[in-house]
Amino acid sequence: MNGSQSNLSLKCMRDTSVTSVVFPGLYSSLFLVALVLNCLAAWIFFNIRSTSTFVVYLKNVVVADLLMTLTIPVKVLVDVDVGSWPLQAFYCRYSAVLFYTTMYISIILLGLISLDRYIKIVRPFWKCPLQRVWVGQALSATIWAVMVSLALPNTILSDLTPAPSKGRLKCSSMKGPAGLKWHEGFNYFCQERTLSYDYVVFWGTLGLMVVCYTFISRKVYESYKASRSGSNVASRKTRANVFVVVGVFFVCFAPFHFARVPYTLTQTRNVVNQCWANNAFYVAKETTLWLSATNVCLDPLIYVFLCKVFRKKLTATLNRKPHIEVGLESPTETSTRLEMSQMQNRMSNT
Repeated sequence: MNGSQSNLSLKCMRDTSVTSVVFPGLYSSLFLVALVLNCLAAWIFFNIRSTSTFVVYLKNVVVADLLMTLTIPVKVLVDVDVGSWPLQAFYCRYSAVLFYTTMYISIILLGLISLDRYIKIVRPFWKCPLQRVWVGQALSATIWAVMVSLALPNTILSDLTPAPSKGRLKCSSMKGPAGLKWHEGFNYFCQERTLSYDYVVFWGTLGLMVVCYTFISRKVYESYKASRSGSNVASRKTRANVFVVVGVFFVCFAPFHFARVPYTLTQTRNVVNQCWANNAFYVAKETTLWLSATNVCLDPLIYVFLCKVFRKKLTATLNRKPHIEVGLESPTETSTRLEMSQMQNRMSNT
């Protein structure tokens, strides 16, 4: 760490007056809801056989969400300043690293889910190796191995022991020059692109999803047009199925990735010398980070909307029988219902 960074760290105390009051309550509520939902989802999924790549990816999302959920209590204790310096150091070195690693694993898996839906809906008769179960398992294992390997140096290189002082410990103060460089590089890999590399994790996944769901939307629209489907229940349900993954992705992850890059630069390169600006970037990062964390509660929507096997198992678990409407249908309504049912079956795991 150079002299200017050290001087700024000494002069500029992080203002946690907002984050230490508002966010602990938000994270605590999030933790309780996420723990219940993801434990239930894990129990259901691991009583379901992996008969498709779609189920394989969803199981890995559940694991990532559970691990991310378990890091939240440590963050709450640190945010309310009841944790000792060793606890804050544990958060910086291990808990925060696990939080971000599992978040980016979830992002990549959402991209693979989008690609899987594209193949099944747009090219249902295409014999693609990517839809073989063992390929999905291999891809998932590779994602975990690569992301953990890239994140591990953030733990190893956070080896400095700053002198205790008032205020919250800055995680960047535990990193030497090599640790700061790796931290910055890892963030670029996950979020941004440098002059010599193309988009990687976030922007690459975003691009893949835009392409996939453009073709999926066109396919669904063509199906509506062919069946002359207007505003019936099947049409609305199919539209919800189309955009639930995109909705979760944009609501949770997009704001954070616009806020984190400038924040990271203030931590690693000291590009801003005003304390108020550093604190403003910190609050923006923490706000959008909480929004990203809500992903652990919103992912179950994907399971319910898109995974038929999960939905049936959940219904059986809750001892609820699906409501069946009885009524007369005209031949046109019957044809439309069958057309939309076929589209929904291609969108849901069978």
